Amino acid sequence: MSRRSLLRGGLGVGISLVAIWLLIRAVDIEAAFEVLRSASPAWIAVILVTVFLDIGARGIRWRTLLAPIAPLPYRRVVGYTYLGYLANNVLPARLGELYRSHALGEGEGVSRTTVLGTVVVERVVDTVMVVAIAAIAVLLLSARGEMTSAVLLGLAFVALLVIALGLGIAAHRLPGADRVAAMIARRPRLLDFARRLREGLAVAGRPRTLVAALLLSALAWTASAASFWAAGQAVGVGLLPAQAALLSSGVALATIVPSGPGYLGTFELTAVGIAGGFGIPRDEAFALALLVHAMILLVTSIGGVVAGVRLGVWHAQLEASERIVAAAPTLPGSGGAARQVTGAPAGTGDPRKSSGPTV
Repeated sequence: MSRRSLLRGGLGVGISLVAIWLLIRAVDIEAAFEVLRSASPAWIAVILVTVFLDIGARGIRWRTLLAPIAPLPYRRVVGYTYLGYLANNVLPARLGELYRSHALGEGEGVSRTTVLGTVVVERVVDTVMVVAIAAIAVLLLSARGEMTSAVLLGLAFVALLVIALGLGIAAHRLPGADRVAAMIARRPRLLDFARRLREGLAVAGRPRTLVAALLLSALAWTASAASFWAAGQAVGVGLLPAQAALLSSGVALATIVPSGPGYLGTFELTAVGIAGGFGIPRDEAFALALLVHAMILLVTSIGGVVAGVRLGVWHAQLEASERIVAAAPTLPGSGGAARQVTGAPAGTGDPRKSSGPTV
């Protein structure tokens, strides 16, 4: 991991710790767990179904964005989607997004940088949809004050994201692009990185692909809002659909801020704050948020482990580690020279894979 990633991860852990501290001071934890103990098992089952639908829709969306670059089977793409969620559960600051880009690129013989470009498009589409949902919910609920300000800030942020994405796609056509390209050409690796990243971003320039991604995002966020609504039913909190949608979108916007593994603390603190605006007691709001969060972590963690086994990711990583150890220089007195390891990289049993790591 780069120093920048480590700093971002450290900041995320710090923010999560502050959020947890604020929750402990604001919420009666024992009372919240008492609410959870009386939660309806039937409604908990409904939450599990909506979480599966949510992730399934996101898997289809990523496959749609990847199709112009590498048409891959849905079961493999959704497997890498689960791997990304699992990585987010154990790594801070959403580093799972980088992990799933790397895993799919290595596993399918596609440029990791190009795959990362599709993930960037996915995040922009997600942010656009989340802010739109929040804006509609605020209008339906006639919310005022902080809610309205947050939505306006979200709209401004979306505008900046869309502009940045457009610049990334059309950078080679902008005035002065030739001069910039000539400067970058002095560093071939940087030029290749920029070219491959633009290939991934370019999927946003396909109208049919972009429309399909937006529709699938709407489906995913509908399922996410349904998870909050079902959790309210489970703990005896009657949420309106618009309130559930605002909770879902608000929590999603909060995850843009770096946080600890699995968004611990920030997820619950945001949900408690939004629910407080609806007049829901903090203890019940915390129980509701904790129930949704626990179901998401459960599904994504188990799904990620299963996907890793089915995709051969864990085996490939073990083999890579063994090759690194085997190729390391032998320590003095160990009785032999360093071994020269030959052979194909892990996972070359699949003819689609490249013969080496793809940048």
